[in-house]
Amino acid sequence: MQQEFTLGIEEEYLLVDRDSLQLAHAPPALIEACQNDFQGQVSPEFLQCQIEVGTRPHATIRSAREDLKRLRSCVSARAATYNLSPIAVSCHPFANWKDQHHTRKERYDALQHALGGVARRMLICGMHVHVGVEDQALRADLMPQLSYFLPHLLALSTSSPYWSGEDTGLSSYRLTVFDNLPRTGLPPVFTSWGEYERTTGVLVELGVIEDTSKIWWDLRPSHRFPTLETRIMDVQPRLEHTLALAALVQALTRMLCRLKARNLRWRQYDKFLIGENRWRAQRYGVGEGLIDFGDRSIKPMAELIGELMGMLAEDTEALGTMTELARLRQIAESGTSATRQRRVHAEAMARGDDPGMAVVKHLIEEFHADL
Repeated sequence: MQQEFTLGIEEEYLLVDRDSLQLAHAPPALIEACQNDFQGQVSPEFLQCQIEVGTRPHATIRSAREDLKRLRSCVSARAATYNLSPIAVSCHPFANWKDQHHTRKERYDALQHALGGVARRMLICGMHVHVGVEDQALRADLMPQLSYFLPHLLALSTSSPYWSGEDTGLSSYRLTVFDNLPRTGLPPVFTSWGEYERTTGVLVELGVIEDTSKIWWDLRPSHRFPTLETRIMDVQPRLEHTLALAALVQALTRMLCRLKARNLRWRQYDKFLIGENRWRAQRYGVGEGLIDFGDRSIKPMAELIGELMGMLAEDTEALGTMTELARLRQIAESGTSATRQRRVHAEAMARGDDPGMAVVKHLIEEFHADL
């Protein structure tokens, strides 16, 4: 198999004041210091309370871990000089989106204008995983197959049960907010790279979008890199959970390429059916299982992940990611960040403490747990 399946990870963080635990604006000097430490790997995000990091391309999960650990440590250390702390969570437990302001850059000013009031609610953070797929035709061929697993990735990653101080009943409220934007959701099915270019090219030629970076599907060919970019996942409070999910995306991509080399492919299911699993993941996380369409049954996530690990055994061994994928079974059995946040919230309520502040303190601890 000639593909290298290089790995790149992007994460978005929120910055909170260490005393009030409220969201805080990122001082320009903080962004500048991080950018000086990691040229091209740290940038401001749409809202002033956000900061984004991105690893270099890596051939192994080990080198990706070291890169991401350095990035997280850098942002934490630099933020501490301003009495701030980063948290890697998709929604702040009690912040009000109406109090936030977007970063004043030409790019973000244009985005605010294009999206109107929808943009104001974008107080959400995600993680994106890039896997190197050099051949354009192969990228188009893999997209509808990899889409089958997007609900699994969402279920395992859910970290946004709260919005504006209320429990939404969902495990990923972030996706509810993001789906209000145009050009989001499950990707269309393209029969070729040419069809993808012709379809997206209509919007570019008409000036509706400047390029395909303004297409925000759950899975897309990257505009900047020769990669497939998986975008459906909530950001992870813990570094090791980020790496486990990234390793799963990498292994799934390798598995589908391995099938193709044997003249096989993953069965393609209608977006309507995959969308139902996407909703189940958004609503329940790992709590209620997903539909196994081949088996025509609803299976617990622990069982699905066990089956998936069996199918990916050859790939995880080749990639050296067996340890990382083993953590996914633990998540499937014990719950995601959404589960842990709700537990901390309930325990704080029982003690008579402020539950929202308790959850933020918990998220700060989890951010630093693996550094």
